[in-house]
Amino acid sequence: MYKQFINVYLFADDSKLYKHVITDDDPQVLHKGVNTFQEWSDRLLRLNINKCKIAFYKRDVNYEYKYYLSFTVLESVDVIKDLGVVFDSELSIVSHCKENINRAYSMLGLIKRNFIYLTEETFVTLYKSLIRCHLKYANSQWNPHRQGLIKDLEKVRMRATKLVLTVKHLTYEERLLQLKLPTASQP
Repeated sequence: MYKQFINVYLFADDSKLYKHVITDDDPQVLHKGVNTFQEWSDRLLRLNINKCKIAFYKRDVNYEYKYYLSFTVLESVDVIKDLGVVFDSELSIVSHCKENINRAYSMLGLIKRNFIYLTEETFVTLYKSLIRCHLKYANSQWNPHRQGLIKDLEKVRMRATKLVLTVKHLTYEERLLQLKLPTASQP
């Protein structure tokens, strides 16, 4: 018997199969679904087995059931990206936030390398189109509520607003007001 519930997802190309595992029979039920899905897909399109993964969403459970497609054991992963959102086995949003923050820093570096002097209007346009979109992506999924994540998001904004020479000498809050940008805690 299982001590805890386990949510199992099969990510097959752009399709997903899901089963809430409670009893010892549930993995076999899911595997039947996997086999039915494979039969269906073989008639319509071939699956790329290398793109098929299994993800277990649980807390502190060692679960070792093996799933197969075309006699190939599917890889079990702890972290998977689905529609641009990074999910880990404990459904923590930290990896997703860190990845988006790193992308925002990359865009910030791109702006810094390619623009020597930025007017306030130019900076705001570049910020909103190249940086903020990464910081806000799937925000409803991971809305920052941890102080550490909020601080990490604010660091990106602090560094970005220093690129504008006309407001660089101001405090961070004054720079945000001058540029009419909200803080991380504001929508």
